[in-house]
Amino acid sequence: MHAVEVEDLVVRYGSLTAVGGVSLKADAGEVVAILGPNGAGKTTTVETLEGFRRPDAGLVRVLGLDPWSDHKKLTNLVGVLLQRGGVYPVMSAARAVHLFAAYYDDPRDPDELLDLLGLRAVCHTAYKRLSGGEQQRLALALALVGRPRVVFLDEPTAGVDPGGRTTVRDVIATLRADGVCVVITSHELDEVQRLADRIVIVDHGKVIAAGRQGEIQGESEELRFAAQPGLALEELSIRLGAAVTEATPGEYLVSAPPTPSLVAALATWLAERDIPLGDLRAGRQRLEDVFLRLIATTGEAAGSVGEASPTGRRNRKGREHR
Repeated sequence: MHAVEVEDLVVRYGSLTAVGGVSLKADAGEVVAILGPNGAGKTTTVETLEGFRRPDAGLVRVLGLDPWSDHKKLTNLVGVLLQRGGVYPVMSAARAVHLFAAYYDDPRDPDELLDLLGLRAVCHTAYKRLSGGEQQRLALALALVGRPRVVFLDEPTAGVDPGGRTTVRDVIATLRADGVCVVITSHELDEVQRLADRIVIVDHGKVIAAGRQGEIQGESEELRFAAQPGLALEELSIRLGAAVTEATPGEYLVSAPPTPSLVAALATWLAERDIPLGDLRAGRQRLEDVFLRLIATTGEAAGSVGEASPTGRRNRKGREHR
């Protein structure tokens, strides 16, 4: 049995189809990221998995249960991190974790969670006075206090400082090792690339790509490197036998397979001019590049048949569906 299973999910808001046939699976001990632009349907999909929205069609199961009809049973088995809210503004971090722990028969130690997420120093501070990153780490503590078997994390590192991001990544890695299924939605693709085992990309309410990271990203036929801005591109292109472009100031793209001889020729050319070589990327494509290319392709296809822009879908109350 999969920890999470979705087959041909359809969710509508009046005449608007926010999710139009999404299918995905996630297993215990796996981190799955659901990606997509605003309006793609990813948040609606996750809210349906959490039991907050009733599907119009399709199969949805979490730990073998229907999130809508079995919502009460499922509540004690899943953890949910929301982007904001859920805590009284004047309640302290420590009191919030202790309060949530009281809802479960076998909760994690609240003080242990405060230490784990680096909240001990602010544990007596009112929620409204915490920084955005501290509020996010507190929300993660609340999601984990019930020892969930499936965790849904909506933008888990949004607004979190670099040290806090490391903490969040370590916590997610521990959850994976403990056999917990973790489902993430995020716009921070560098973080997703660090965290996720598998990736599902949705747009216009449909899955446009899914698979393990290596399958999604594939092998690159390009070489990227960093150096000082304004290199002599024509001269370098002749030396390498391939077109070189400056994608952004100081970031270069060589349009050729990243063979050892190409890398050696680049390093030699830079050394002859005493130009330091910065970042060098070869092999697997960056997740961000793959994501943007796929979204651009589906956007063009949608435009050709007159579909609405994913960033322009709104429900009757004017809120954007994500």
